Amino acid sequence: MQRKSAFPPSVDEHTRLLILGSLPGDASIRQGEYYAHRGNAFWSLIGDVLGEDLRALPYALRLKRLRARHVGLWDVIESADREGSLDSAIRDAELRDLGAFIARLPSLEAVAFNGRTAALHGRRQIGARPGLALIDLPSSSSAYASLPREAKRRAWAVLAAHVSG
Repeated sequence: MQRKSAFPPSVDEHTRLLILGSLPGDASIRQGEYYAHRGNAFWSLIGDVLGEDLRALPYALRLKRLRARHVGLWDVIESADREGSLDSAIRDAELRDLGAFIARLPSLEAVAFNGRTAALHGRRQIGARPGLALIDLPSSSSAYASLPREAKRRAWAVLAAHVSG
């Protein structure tokens, strides 16, 4: 089994919405990019929320556009043993200190969890905090195919209330 590590956060002091995944998959790790697997709907889903075609942009510009709209990205797991890319294969996870991390984001008003694994670990670490919305989202992963993409789009639309125009 291979030990896999997550990426640094993509946030700044203006981040209002933080989207947390679990741990990057193999395609993301190979390319050094969040949500790099072509079957992952993340960039389409968040692009719909923002009203922008983020998929058409180079990766660095995607991150720049998210920061411009006060959206940050990170993962709840720092590192873990995992064969392949499925969350169900994660073993011996080392979790991030999300409580300390979000305390350093003065504009943060919402944390969204991309999938069940992120929500499970993230909610435990963050707990209830006055003024901070915690939002569970259906996973953008193509491995979560039981929910049609249109239903995912509707669920992700709630994020629009937390992004700047």
